[in-house]
Amino acid sequence: MLKRLFLSVLLLGFSVGLVQAQGIAVGPMVGYMKTKGANNADFLYGASLRLKLFEALAIDGSVAYRQTKEEDGMYTVRTWPIMVTGMLYPLPFLYGAMGAGWYNSTLDYDQSKLPPDSGLEDETSQDFGWHFGGGLEIPFGKRARLYGDVRWVYLDYDFKSFPGSEGTESDFYMITAGVLFGF
Repeated sequence: MLKRLFLSVLLLGFSVGLVQAQGIAVGPMVGYMKTKGANNADFLYGASLRLKLFEALAIDGSVAYRQTKEEDGMYTVRTWPIMVTGMLYPLPFLYGAMGAGWYNSTLDYDQSKLPPDSGLEDETSQDFGWHFGGGLEIPFGKRARLYGDVRWVYLDYDFKSFPGSEGTESDFYMITAGVLFGF
């Protein structure tokens, strides 16, 4: 028990040291998401938490929410991706991003617009996926940064081919922008 406590305190101390050395930032984001096969692209909103481990390396965690009505309101699709992304900064303002996510979607049918015997019921799915992309991060004042990026998301990707190979298409892409406030 004492060993675990000691290791936990040591790990926490190391993490706090990294946070103080490079920085942690949190802030709101807005974006645009287009799913393959969807009639429309929609806006999303959410929040991001970014931990700068070193000058050229960061970890970003984000959660977003999007809602769209399809087929004249016959059903509503609600999506909330939760992403963890590693970021590599070749230049202080430019980053490449790659990570994983847990993508939740709910399909909610408006029963008043369906025939009584349709048999369609609301459903929720959860998928694991990978994403990659890149973006810009620009200082704004002493403790704030503006950022914008694009990410291509691959759900249940089996890695039999690789991004850029013929026939490989992302399931959706996201373009996001936000403000990060540092501590």
